[in-house]
Amino acid sequence: MNRFSRNLVAPVLTACVLSLTPWFAPLTATAAEAPGFEKVVLQAGCDNPMELAVLPDGRVLFVERFGSVRIWKPDTGKTVLAAKVPVHGNLNAIQAGQPDRGSWEAGVLGVTLDPAFAKNGWVYLYHSPVGAASENRLSRFTLTGDTLDLASETVVLRVAVDRDVCCHEAGSMAFDGEGNLFLSTGDNTNPFESDGFNPTDFRPGRRPFDAGRSSGNANDLRGKILRIHPRPDGSYTIPAGNLFPPGTPKTRPEIFVMGCRNPFRISVDRVTGTLAWGEVGPDAREPKAERGPAGFDEINRTRKAGNFGWPFLIADNRPYRAYDFATKESGPAQDPLRPVNRSPLNTGPQELPAGQPAWIAYPYAPSTRFPAVGSGGRTACAGPFYRFEPALASNRKLPASLNQTQLIYDWERHWILAVKVNADGTPGAFQRVAPEISLKRPIEMELGPDGALYVIEFGSGWENNKDAQLVRIQAVSTR
Repeated sequence: MNRFSRNLVAPVLTACVLSLTPWFAPLTATAAEAPGFEKVVLQAGCDNPMELAVLPDGRVLFVERFGSVRIWKPDTGKTVLAAKVPVHGNLNAIQAGQPDRGSWEAGVLGVTLDPAFAKNGWVYLYHSPVGAASENRLSRFTLTGDTLDLASETVVLRVAVDRDVCCHEAGSMAFDGEGNLFLSTGDNTNPFESDGFNPTDFRPGRRPFDAGRSSGNANDLRGKILRIHPRPDGSYTIPAGNLFPPGTPKTRPEIFVMGCRNPFRISVDRVTGTLAWGEVGPDAREPKAERGPAGFDEINRTRKAGNFGWPFLIADNRPYRAYDFATKESGPAQDPLRPVNRSPLNTGPQELPAGQPAWIAYPYAPSTRFPAVGSGGRTACAGPFYRFEPALASNRKLPASLNQTQLIYDWERHWILAVKVNADGTPGAFQRVAPEISLKRPIEMELGPDGALYVIEFGSGWENNKDAQLVRIQAVSTR
């Protein structure tokens, strides 16, 4: 798979067989003890796992890109198949008699639970359905016991895509505390013929190489983070405060954030409503005067709707220059306060909202501003915001030292970092989480009701890894 564009091993425990009530062990360590961390393997040998959701009873529902929806059960320590969702396949592979392994980055991409899941059993999937070659769908299903009823599907939202184009699907989802659902979508644009800079090739016949038609287009749902309020009948309303009020000409009211390249993993703090996401950036290792800045990955946080720049701005609003791919001639740089989309495929306004700078941005090279992120390959992802709960009786919960931090992680660099959030919202101190644990390309993480961190390790390679697995990272007393 394309980059989600991109030893000290902790003890590997066998899958837990629990008969306790509650399903997690009660607290035994005192607050004065300094906890270490351990990694518990819940399910090994996963098949391209993508996202997970921890159910209130401790089961872990996770999706695999080629259609499987699975549930790990804490009472048996086993994983069962809840459903097999038919997803759009690679037609060339099918015609050649090879296994259907999906098309580019399409498939089952994201999963989240309805806020009232304990009562209604509703599960939301973002997927690429068979028979719909020009759209991805946000659909709601009902989970009954360990079975996801495919016949219960209610299509909530359709996102038009160019299925034959690589790359960047995103597809992460999260609810806020008011029942609004956020969904990330990628720019659906080929990044490989832009020399690592922004793909704004406006020549005729170059549609797949023009992110101005998607991310920079206020009338298109790609390259965005959408915010809607689902209703019980499967329709949705538009929450107040989205980027474009309903009725604004040539815009989509579902857009909360525009100007994204591949907002691969998002999270929402349900207490404050703050949205966080990791933005996987382009591959230029050095800036070029005739093109623009080097590539950066970003971690962003916001409570307000905004335009975060792609494909015209990046990082701290560094502008790209207009560039003629036919003549190789450069034009003026974009104005971050008044970016303009001149793509002939743009169906929205040319003049766009002012660019918003990234919360954290880092290149391939060591970052002088954020040295804790290191250097090398980049695939930034946003995990949950962590609040330590002293009253939570669980010996798995993350420690108090991580209180009030934004958890972030990088698929390429194999780390998890906790970033303190200052009173003014800026990033504060960085702390490495569980440095004693080796990680194999973390691709998803969620906090469970037990305060532990549930993580999908995608494995050693780009896809189809034998070592992909579902794990739990939990505190362990060093006493």
